Amino acid sequence: MHSLWMIFTSELSEDNAKQTAEILNLTSRIQELETRKNLTVQYDNLIQAYTVSESNNTNLSAEEQEQNKLNQELETKKKNLTQQIQNMETNWNELNISRAQWSIDSYCLGNIDDKCQPCQFGWGLSQPSCDAINDPPSPRWKTWEEAREDCKGENSDLAVAHIPAEKNDFIDTNSPFSSGTNGYWIGLRVEDGKWK
Repeated sequence: MHSLWMIFTSELSEDNAKQTAEILNLTSRIQELETRKNLTVQYDNLIQAYTVSESNNTNLSAEEQEQNKLNQELETKKKNLTQQIQNMETNWNELNISRAQWSIDSYCLGNIDDKCQPCQFGWGLSQPSCDAINDPPSPRWKTWEEAREDCKGENSDLAVAHIPAEKNDFIDTNSPFSSGTNGYWIGLRVEDGKWK
């Protein structure tokens, strides 16, 4: 009876070793499967992150194209404004040349001594300005606005004394009381109860 017990114990030990090996094998397989499951979850997360990244990239590309379009529009506007500025400078230069010619015509041509004068023909020099009095007959008297428009037609304006010398030299000297005229307009008037 004794020998039977040893064989049985030996078989049990052998079965235990097989089962332990099997358990170790199954445990290893379970760990492998869990690792695969974790990798699958990570892979799915990466795919989702990649999809979001691709979507963001597409949105950024669209924004970049829109920004490029706006930049091109701004470049076009800049070129147009630059051209307008050049045209205005050309017009300004032509105007200056025209004014220079007018000055030569007005101040130099037709003078008796053929020399350029500081003022147009018919105007008097009253430092630092050139002045003239337009004294039409009484039925032709003008309003302040009409007189100013008349002056503007002569590239001038109504008389204004900017410094005391101007007031003394021309305005006082040619006042209606000293010159015998019926009066004249100067660049001073009342607006809203105030002298301007």
